[in-house]
Amino acid sequence: MELKKILVVDDEESVCGMICVLLQKEGFQVSGVNAGRKALERLGEETFDMVLCDIRMPEMDGLQLLDKVGSLYPDVIMIMMSAFGTVDLAVEAMKRGAYDYISKPFKPDEVLLTLRKAQERETLRRENVRLREEVGEQFSLEGIVARSPSMKGIMETVRKVSGYKSHVLIGGESGTGKEVLARAVHRMSPWKDKPFVAVNCGAIPATLMESEFFGHVRGAYTDAVSDKAGLFEEASGGTLFLDEIGDLPIDLQVKLLRAIQEGEIRRVGGSSSIRVDVRIIAATARDLAAEVEKGRFREDLFYRLNVVPIKIPPLRERREDIRPLAEHLVNRLSQRLGGGLRILSPDGMKALHRYPWPGNVREMENLLERAAILADSTTLGSEEILPLLTGQAGPGTEDAAQEDLSIKKATRAIEKKLIERALRKTQYNRSQAARLLEISHRALLYKIKDYGLEVPK
Repeated sequence: MELKKILVVDDEESVCGMICVLLQKEGFQVSGVNAGRKALERLGEETFDMVLCDIRMPEMDGLQLLDKVGSLYPDVIMIMMSAFGTVDLAVEAMKRGAYDYISKPFKPDEVLLTLRKAQERETLRRENVRLREEVGEQFSLEGIVARSPSMKGIMETVRKVSGYKSHVLIGGESGTGKEVLARAVHRMSPWKDKPFVAVNCGAIPATLMESEFFGHVRGAYTDAVSDKAGLFEEASGGTLFLDEIGDLPIDLQVKLLRAIQEGEIRRVGGSSSIRVDVRIIAATARDLAAEVEKGRFREDLFYRLNVVPIKIPPLRERREDIRPLAEHLVNRLSQRLGGGLRILSPDGMKALHRYPWPGNVREMENLLERAAILADSTTLGSEEILPLLTGQAGPGTEDAAQEDLSIKKATRAIEKKLIERALRKTQYNRSQAARLLEISHRALLYKIKDYGLEVPK
């Protein structure tokens, strides 16, 4: 959708006429008026995409018109002009909702460039809104965003299983969103107001596992200075999410099976049993059936957990999900990071589509966050994304990459570009740039010298 229809507002009729002629030659549909009140009348009669408005006008000035248009026609882009250009005036106009500000006298190219930028940004913004609405209406489920048939089938399974306390086993590669899916099952269940307790089974030291799962009583061992409830008690009435269940040692698998079968646990060092009512959702990146065959996972526990199996396919096998997922993640990042709405340009989206995503959704989220932080603007294109993709060359290194397959050289080229971008982003504050790049300040100083980068004093 092209934004072509422009209303020019300037009390100097010669200036208004000159701008109208200039824009008409460039293919815009232009109308001109010489007063703020006339502009409001025209906006009430016709639909305009943009208003190019002088600030200093009699009766109703440009800032007053800006306020009126903002409240009555919020989709209209306002670009302000003034021969009395000051920084304070520009800031005030932007605070009140102006897209941009042009100081008079201006060059024709400056006006056209500002309008083209506004066109591009607003087109992308509207496309983002449309996609988010489309995603929200058709493809989202409690934080899950999908378009592919395989993920739609999974979402339907989630809807069905959420109303029952049957145990669920979620499989899938690392980063596919197994915990997100588990939380969706819990949030859609009748027990959504009860606890959701998540634990990574591979992150707990073997010596502490039993105490973590079942709790302990005071004096059970040297450091047990008081009674402590375990994860089963904390999750009672709700959901216990056991991530990386395949990492559990065999001896704890036996105790876990007993707790699930009997619905009760006994704290370490305790003499009485405690009733618990817990739904188990387990997740694993391993093939548990194969682990059973190799004797590394108990068959009875596997069948106890595998009541409702769900297998999340990797992102590379459901490429239809890349676009709605990327739009969803960028929108969420915009809200979290602040600084305005981030927008993915068409070439940025193409770069995402071409990449195989070995780290799946988690890799995409981390990459987009880094791109949003390092980008010089709120539009994320291939220039911002390609240098961050593993094994990809960004603009400026593509030709070299075609002729030279050296990983070392390609890595240096990408690293140099990222350092330059981080320095510009932080206005050459080397400490802040080092934090963005996730390297030490000392390492950054060495790399600046190594790459011969010029840093303003």
